[in-house]
Amino acid sequence: MPCERPPCEGPGRRLAVKLFPIDDVSRKLQPGLYERRDFGVMAMDAVVRLSGWLCLLMMLVFSVSGSAHAHEIRPAIVTISVGDKVDVTIALNLEGLIAGIGPEHKDTNDAPEAAVYKTLRALPPEALQQRFSATLATWREQLSLNIDGQRIALALAGIDVPAVGDTALARISSVRLTGVPPANASRLVWTYPRAFGSSILRVRPAGQEVVEGGWLTDGQASAEILLTGAKPRSRLAMMADYAVLGFTHIVPKGLDHILFVLGLYFLGAGLRPLLLQVTAFTLAHSVTLALGLYGLVEVSPRIVEPLIALSIVYVAVENILTDTLKPWRTLVVFLFGLLHGLGFAGILREADLQPAQYLSALIGFNVGVELGQLAVIAGAWLATGYWFGQQPWYRTRVVWPASAVIALCGLGWTIERVFFAG
Repeated sequence: MPCERPPCEGPGRRLAVKLFPIDDVSRKLQPGLYERRDFGVMAMDAVVRLSGWLCLLMMLVFSVSGSAHAHEIRPAIVTISVGDKVDVTIALNLEGLIAGIGPEHKDTNDAPEAAVYKTLRALPPEALQQRFSATLATWREQLSLNIDGQRIALALAGIDVPAVGDTALARISSVRLTGVPPANASRLVWTYPRAFGSSILRVRPAGQEVVEGGWLTDGQASAEILLTGAKPRSRLAMMADYAVLGFTHIVPKGLDHILFVLGLYFLGAGLRPLLLQVTAFTLAHSVTLALGLYGLVEVSPRIVEPLIALSIVYVAVENILTDTLKPWRTLVVFLFGLLHGLGFAGILREADLQPAQYLSALIGFNVGVELGQLAVIAGAWLATGYWFGQQPWYRTRVVWPASAVIALCGLGWTIERVFFAG
């Protein structure tokens, strides 16, 4: 016999009973009515269990793909060698510079100049160099290299532009500049204009090891670097730099990561489910962040980025279907954490670190990412859980609408990254 439904108590309860006939609350209201599991629900359970394994399988199948990252805006890598002359090599996204895409954009696809960027990205090396010649003078004049208080005039020594290659991936070119330092040069300060984004500075004084100048943002001038008797930058200072980088990669720049963490938060108001999910996610992305940095795992962003977006859809949709932490959800969150870690690893690989610096950068970046995640959770709890978490309508009026918006964002990104990437 078809089972009857319990009486409805308003639109929220009516929708819950309609969508979830075996809901735990319904069982309590009408014991014994829902002993038999609906076939559709059983099928959904099977799909949920398999989805995580399918994601892992896709990662393994495509793990032979290239490791270059899509058009996310990366810092310029600046290497300054000082001897009888000064040589400055700047590795950067030349197309983004020419197009005028500023640091306020996380990805070139997000900028109003995206169409111009894509046109430039398709140009062969010689044509791109010609386009850069119109921007070169203005760009070079805004660079600031001071040695012993004297600004060094920098002349173009050469430009190296790789072949076009895969236009869906960023192309990193190198611009070489040269100048003449004062005699007995002893101190150096570098500034990269804010309009051109951030820069990572490395200085190689004559006859000495490379000195790390740090990660410079917002037009920040480097600390004064000694060219004689210079000491390597401390591990603690490097960890602090990369902790800031990790935090800002989540808040405010990592909207996709923010929505995933919010998806974990909105499963339920309890602390235990949240801790289990966040712990699984943290362990997973820490593993692949380390493996990716050391070059042991390389997965194409064409695979990673859509799956990260899909992970957002998954956790948000499941929040609507249940308020209970199912056994498979922790496993699936762990698998999705592996994907997010690969995304994080791309940031550190772009920093062109020396092997001896890996551990310090890895620890610092990971700490920053965790602090960013905690900030997102704390903000969400202060905005919703603290005030409304114990209300009987919390799920229908807060969790469901928020999860629906998160799912729609993730779905939009999935479609964009699968069909409109590059």
